[in-house]
Formats: sequence, C-alpha cells, structure tokens
Amino acid sequence: MNRNKLIKLLVSNLSNVIVHDILEKAIDKPEIANVYSKEMINSFTIAKADREKINPLDKILPINDANDMKKRIILNVNAELNLRISKGYLNIDLSLVEGLVDKYFKELRII
Repeated sequence: MNRNKLIKLLVSNLSNVIVHDILEKAIDKPEIANVYSKEMINSFTIAKADREKINPLDKILPINDANDMKKRIILNVNAELNLRISKGYLNIDLSLVEGLVDKYFKELRII
C-alpha cells in the first residue's frame, strides 16, 4: 500500500480513537462507555499497525506530515462530535480534542 493511503488510514483511525475517547468521558452509563472503550482500543490497535507501516517506529514522521495529519484529525473529530451534539449527545467537551491528538501522536511517535 502506498504511503499516502497509509497516512489517510492512520488519520481516519486516530480520529475514531479520539471521538470515542471523548464520548467515553461524556457518557454516564458504564455499559455504553464500555462499548466506546472497546471501539477506541480496536481503532488504536489498527492505527498503531498503520503507523508501523509508514516508517520505522524509532523515527518520528516528518514535521510537515505530522502537522497535516494533526489538522485533518482535528477537523474530522470536531465534525463528528458536532454531528453527535446536533443529534442530542450531552457533555461533549470539544476543548479536549487537541490535547488528545498530541497524546496519541506521542504514543505513536508521530511527533
């Protein structure tokens, strides 16, 4: 698979991880929070595999790629969360998005 497709998949999976991380924090029902947690873990596992295919884990991604990915993830996550808010979801904190992007970027050695 070519590098651009891998980056697109990584952006998609990390966006899903962050959306579900925020939804898990927003929900007050443990059974629903567990579903979000499982989805988050599955997407993160896939994102980790995608990251490993892009370049060796001992090297960070080029800054231009990382910045572009960060912008796209923030846009994707905000769009999805705003859609959920419009559907009536409560307690969604959009201010968490950028911090979570940074957290997962560090975990995956993107930055």
